[in-house]
Amino acid sequence: MKSKKKIVNRIFNRIFLVGILLVIQVIWFIIFLLDLTSQSWWINILFTFISILAILIVINKEDNPAYKLAWVIPILCFPLFGGLLYVFCGNKKPTRKLRRKIEQVDTLLEEYRKQDKTILKEIGAFDKGVLGQVKYLSNIVKFPIYKNTRTQYFESGEKNFPVMLQELKKAKHFIFMEYFIIHDGRMWGDILEILKQKAKQGVEVRLLYDDFGSLTTLPYQYYKELEECGIHCEAFNPVVPILSIVMNNRDHRKILVIDGHTGFTGGINLSDEYINEKERFGYWKDTGIMLKGEAVWNLTLMFLEIWNALRPTDQNFEEFLPHYYHPEPFEGDGYVQPYGDSPLDEETVGENVYLNIINAAQEYLYAFTPYLIIDNEMITALCLAAKRGVDVRIVTPQIPDKKTVFCLTQSYYRQLSEAGVKIYQFTPGFIHAKCMVCDDKVATVGTINLDYRSLYLHFECGVFLYQTKSVLAVKEDAKKTIEKSTFITPELMKQGFFKNLWQAILRLFAPLM
Repeated sequence: MKSKKKIVNRIFNRIFLVGILLVIQVIWFIIFLLDLTSQSWWINILFTFISILAILIVINKEDNPAYKLAWVIPILCFPLFGGLLYVFCGNKKPTRKLRRKIEQVDTLLEEYRKQDKTILKEIGAFDKGVLGQVKYLSNIVKFPIYKNTRTQYFESGEKNFPVMLQELKKAKHFIFMEYFIIHDGRMWGDILEILKQKAKQGVEVRLLYDDFGSLTTLPYQYYKELEECGIHCEAFNPVVPILSIVMNNRDHRKILVIDGHTGFTGGINLSDEYINEKERFGYWKDTGIMLKGEAVWNLTLMFLEIWNALRPTDQNFEEFLPHYYHPEPFEGDGYVQPYGDSPLDEETVGENVYLNIINAAQEYLYAFTPYLIIDNEMITALCLAAKRGVDVRIVTPQIPDKKTVFCLTQSYYRQLSEAGVKIYQFTPGFIHAKCMVCDDKVATVGTINLDYRSLYLHFECGVFLYQTKSVLAVKEDAKKTIEKSTFITPELMKQGFFKNLWQAILRLFAPLM
């Protein structure tokens, strides 16, 4: 009976139905074009012209060269269809409507993004290199850096979760939550119970979840159920079974803000595997960070930006500031700079933060990532760091969640290893953490994978840390994780001809995966 039930659930699963409809569209599209091109020679010429035009557009766009190549190859291989495919699916940016709404909200929030110049002077006196990173995020991306903020790093989801529950229970005014995946189970059940209680007590509870991220884990239009419980809820970028690259732009952030002065972020979604309540791919290693103080404002800004674009709710943002419900001074712990990344602009913020850290490294650089699918700039930076004597270590999973993506990840090992980068695979299972730490000075903890989707297509966030206790906590966690991991030697990298061929094909289309 259970096996039959599983089969029925899969057949009527939402992602299965969406997939079937998309496949039908692709088949119809191909049949339609084949029929059309067989009837007239001038249609062939027109489609070929469209493909040539598409190639010229791709080449002249200010995109990553790997992304350009990934489009040029299929257009050249299929000149009759490739150009039209690019017309329908080649745009990396979200819909104009969403862009316009977010830009309108950003205009309202602009006055709340002011940088305290004295903090920049202090950092400049310590380290000009770090100041450059800070100025980039503050001046260009408009996310100021703060003092008066205490940080606590969590080396696992199961250590993060009880603290999250404890802080949620303290909420008196508002709770903002923004997550990629929500899955019914112990973790979400315990959180939901608190959210319902807080909503009854008059606390304003707002929840954003990504519709694609939760496609297989939540019922259709789940937000309606939560609204009935007094929880204001929006599904980001609802999945529709229409061929469009817009479906690629997901909200991959994980943000929790409580009363404006307490915030959480990191790689941890609201699903039981993240706290190892349920086993998937061995032990699930993830990380998170809690902020208490003025730097939480940047996380609040990110949430308000998306929320008000989907549901215009606020005109006055003063009541969400950290000191509004916490007039007392906050304790300080170094310098803290939460930042966001968005496919709306031409800035690859997540990648630039990583590149700045890598290029400034002098002694060591440790990184966690579930996927290692990187462009030439990132490869060059990592290789140069290793060649100039920096101890560069990257930890990826031993047990993957996606076999094809893992195969692609492994294709980068040899080039990095030959330059001196040490690659490790987390032996107990799957590592979902996204962290980088360098020289006992700086670290970043967030949602940004070392892959094209995170670096180019998704809404993401992270926290840049300088001279905080959590920097050393990330380092200690990295050292302990490396001890539990398998060092990938040249012998372990040896593969057969067909696997090498398959990886070469995957590398070609990596930017589109």
